Amino acid sequence: MQIAFHIGANCTASDRLLKSILKNADSLLAEGIAVPGPGRYRSLIREAIGTLAGARPAPDTRDILIDTIVENDNVRRAVFSNDNFICVPNRIFDHGLLYSQVDTKTRGLSQLFEGDEITLYLAIRNPATFLQEAFERSSTETIAEYLGIMHPLEIKWSDMVRRLKAAVPDITLTIWCHEDSPLLWEQLIREISGVDPHTSIAGGLDMLSSIISRDGMALLNQQLRDNPPASNAARHELIAEIWESHALEEEIEDEINLAELDPDMIAQMTQMYDDDVDYIGQMDGVRLLVPFT
Repeated sequence: MQIAFHIGANCTASDRLLKSILKNADSLLAEGIAVPGPGRYRSLIREAIGTLAGARPAPDTRDILIDTIVENDNVRRAVFSNDNFICVPNRIFDHGLLYSQVDTKTRGLSQLFEGDEITLYLAIRNPATFLQEAFERSSTETIAEYLGIMHPLEIKWSDMVRRLKAAVPDITLTIWCHEDSPLLWEQLIREISGVDPHTSIAGGLDMLSSIISRDGMALLNQQLRDNPPASNAARHELIAEIWESHALEEEIEDEINLAELDPDMIAQMTQMYDDDVDYIGQMDGVRLLVPFT
């Protein structure tokens, strides 16, 4: 069986993307793709990995999990999503690392579903805006307490990705930037679900509809209907054009109000993020989804 698992990261609209995928649950099931509700597997998989403690699972563990999670027979692909799969926001910077548990969690997942074809999906985000939102979701009172021994300029996604790939080198990892999600949303639904390219899907504009005006959405829908783009790149070009002219500014501006991050620090973090994304795109075993390609 194919196992597609969207593992976050935190603060990258993971649950929103899952809701868009779930809109297509019936049509996906007709193609042998199961998208169970998150309540059926999130705690179950977390607890199963926790009980391993580095040991191998019992021989029947995988079959018991699948039978419990997937209600239907003749399923060839199961789609899971949990932005807290690696950890909750409080623990993102434990032990002076970005997601210190990523190797343990992904190795445990690989052991639970040994023999299955696992693909992991991960959205990353500008560390400056990521730090602000993750901190707001935590229960800590200061950035210093939240980061521990880490410095904001040490937040590099490639460090996390390197540890993940070292733990599960045979698993394909697909990554995209959260900032590109409005452009990639339909493509992400298709990538994660594994749906046939010719199958119509719902929810492809869900994220975009919250950041552009109603007039912009009407214009976009009309153009998509009258002149369907011939490629993903053409679709991205059309969306970008309408997004630029009909954006709801209050919805797209990530205002950073952390006293510890002055404009110079934010600029440094942003440049380092851009460089880090380029580096990640060249890493073995990693697929980087970018718009306009």
